Amino acid sequence: MKKNYMFTPGPTMVPAEVLLSEASPLIHHRTPQFSDILKNVGEGLKELFGTEEDVYIVTGTGTAAMETAIANTCSAGDKVICVRAGKFGERWAEIAEAYQCNTFNVDLEWGQSLSVDRAEKLLSEHPDAKALCITHSETSTGALTNVESIASLTSKKDTLLIVDAITSIGVHRVEMDKWGVDIMVSGSQKGCMVPPGLSFIAASERTWKHIESSASPRYYLDMRAMRKNWRKFQTPYTGPVSLVRAMQKALEMMNDEGLENLYERHRRLAEATRAAMEAIGLDLLASNPVNGVTSVLAPTGIDTGKLTKKMRDEYGVTIAGGQGHLKGKIFRIGHMGYVNGEDLVVCISAVERALKELGYEFEFGAAVSTAHKMLFGG
Repeated sequence: MKKNYMFTPGPTMVPAEVLLSEASPLIHHRTPQFSDILKNVGEGLKELFGTEEDVYIVTGTGTAAMETAIANTCSAGDKVICVRAGKFGERWAEIAEAYQCNTFNVDLEWGQSLSVDRAEKLLSEHPDAKALCITHSETSTGALTNVESIASLTSKKDTLLIVDAITSIGVHRVEMDKWGVDIMVSGSQKGCMVPPGLSFIAASERTWKHIESSASPRYYLDMRAMRKNWRKFQTPYTGPVSLVRAMQKALEMMNDEGLENLYERHRRLAEATRAAMEAIGLDLLASNPVNGVTSVLAPTGIDTGKLTKKMRDEYGVTIAGGQGHLKGKIFRIGHMGYVNGEDLVVCISAVERALKELGYEFEFGAAVSTAHKMLFGG
């Protein structure tokens, strides 16, 4: 018998309680009952985002919220600074270009993050930029950006700070209001432990004058309609009832754990994973790693495509390979959402086994032993 585990950086494993909530009898999206659910979910999302602003639900994965952010703030010809330090940083630029913005792309080595000094220089050199788009937790590399410090710069400028927090919400403590972020987006299928299909967006008060005046074409993703309907705790169009119910259950589970405990669990899982990989002689890609995913450089002669295939098809343990030019060169272990220490030991054991069978020479068991000591002591 083979059990299946998923340690990808999204989608992530979904608790049975969340899955079962989707099986509840369907209710209509224009009823007081669904409005009550939306209100409850909205309050939970505000706490995760660290904001007093409304957090709107977009039917679509995280990319839908990213497009919503650009479509509602930037018009054709507006200058938009896009930091491309990974696949999802590149996505900001692709979306901005699709809306005919004048993109100024900042290319960093994958695994690196935008420094505060570089951000300050960019803002000084481009005072006319409508927005600076950055990625808090770059899923493709496992690198974390210091959003708080960068927001302290943009809050004193006319340039809006637009942040992809898709793999940091529910993993890292995020303080949208306190930091001074203008727009923040996230999604359901990462730290929130819900199947793909929902994304979330919140905007600061100063952002709304840009939303009202944007000349970009928008209909389904119009935040003005979202705001108008949210006053009645409704969605502009047919709401994704079952997924929203799943999100309600996931938020309930996160609150039962306690958000501080939630963030601490992710920190411990991340540190144990990083130490385990280093214990068997492997190097990490990110210089400032996130707590949701660990990106590991492949040993010489090991194709990570073969590694991930062997683990998935033979052991039932799914991790992720690299994206873009890192395909075949790194593997990524996701440890966000519905993952505990026991789960992680299973994953690390499978990584060791696969590496051994593919010919990598190391002290077998060192990674598991290291992770176990860090997670459970002894």
